[in-house]
Amino acid sequence: MDKLKKKYRDFWQDRQARRRMFISLALLFGALIINYFAALYAFERASNPVSDIILSNFPALDVDWVFVWGPIIFWLIITIRLLKEPKQIAFTIKSVALFVVIRSIFISLTHIGPFPDHTTLDTFGASLLSGGVNGHSPFFFVFSSGADLFFSAHTGLPFLLALIFWPYREFKTFCLASSGFFGVVVLLGHLHYSIDVASAFFITYTIHHLATRFFKEDLQDFAAAGKPSYTQLPS
Repeated sequence: MDKLKKKYRDFWQDRQARRRMFISLALLFGALIINYFAALYAFERASNPVSDIILSNFPALDVDWVFVWGPIIFWLIITIRLLKEPKQIAFTIKSVALFVVIRSIFISLTHIGPFPDHTTLDTFGASLLSGGVNGHSPFFFVFSSGADLFFSAHTGLPFLLALIFWPYREFKTFCLASSGFFGVVVLLGHLHYSIDVASAFFITYTIHHLATRFFKEDLQDFAAAGKPSYTQLPS
């Protein structure tokens, strides 16, 4: 505990580190606003569904609880991990914000409707998404509008975290396993097309490399805060 207190004391005494932290939070807030309007646009413009080589060959399973609460539990674990190393927060948040902005652009370009046979979100957690526009709250469009399909955030965001924490073997493995798990979940529930899941890995890999170019100072803080060298990242 004393070691953690010292980390935060040193962090708050570092003016540049504080500035980068506040900027990262502002970028994430702005990215979520962009995502809200992009998801709302995709929801209102959604057209007809299309066939899918995987989804067309098995019925949808009830995965609504895992779909809603799984990411919440995942991000709680990520938050706890980040709070242990305050200097690693800014780069992580900025990378996530970049992911959200780029994905918002993608979901605004094409408006394929959800697969007709898909899981209905009817758990207690899904009640958080009710009300507002067409029976859905603003939180619904931040989380998932059902029409924001390409590409899968459930798959891409855990993979992004795996790339960010690549030198940390156990945490990397957890994030990779979560990415694969959520990819399977959204397919089992017919909540994403197979192309949404498959493409998420390739697009997210590019997003991560863009983040390392755009946020070099934050990356230096991230690397300095951990023992493993960031040169162990995949290239």
